[in-house]
Amino acid sequence: MLKIFIIITLLLTFISLASGFFFLIKDDSKSTRLLTSLKYRISLAVLLILLVTYGFWSGQLVTQSPWAAIH
Repeated sequence: MLKIFIIITLLLTFISLASGFFFLIKDDSKSTRLLTSLKYRISLAVLLILLVTYGFWSGQLVTQSPWAAIH
C-alpha cells in the first residue's frame, strides 16, 4: 500500500512539473499559476521524502543491493 502512495505522489509531482512548464511558456507575467504549481511540487516532494523515509524505517521498503546485507 505504501508503494502505491509513493508512485501516486511521484506521478503527481511529474504532473505538477509539466503544468509548471506549460504555465511558464503560455501565461502572462501577472499570473500566479506558476508559483502555485511550484508550491504543490515542493509539497509533494517533501511528502515523497517522508513516505520513503517512513517506508525504510518501518521495514516496508528494503534495499536489494548486495552491499547492504548485514551478516
